[in-house]
Amino acid sequence: MSGEDNLLRLVEAEELDENNYHLQDQVGFILRKAHQRHVAIFASHIGDLTPPQFAALAKLYDIGETSQNQLGTLIAMDAATVKGVIDRLKARGLVELSKHEVDKRRLLVNLTAEGREAIERLIPLARTITEETLAPLTAKEAATFLQLLAKLA
Repeated sequence: MSGEDNLLRLVEAEELDENNYHLQDQVGFILRKAHQRHVAIFASHIGDLTPPQFAALAKLYDIGETSQNQLGTLIAMDAATVKGVIDRLKARGLVELSKHEVDKRRLLVNLTAEGREAIERLIPLARTITEETLAPLTAKEAATFLQLLAKLA
């Protein structure tokens, strides 16, 4: 039996004491600490973009032109937040906006040539960020962790 299996058995065997509340044992607190660690690693490698800005560029690189609202949905951002992200990326020349040919109310977002070059340069750094974030875990633990997070999301 591996160390990971022993740890999982220990966690399963522990009974929660419903009379005590310890902040450090709460899922939200632990997720926030893990997120803070990840953001610090991100900033050390990609200091000139925020994670939401990177997410927008990466998704546009993946799918191509899309509506601003659809982009927000795909990267888990509300309409107001994605608008601010897109406005900042546009000001930096990384994305361009255009009106939909049929529905003029729809705003389309696409990478500029500069945006495409930037995201192509940043994707290897993003892989490094993921590796560093997951470095304390074994490969099996990392895979399990990502599956469990996806289940929660």
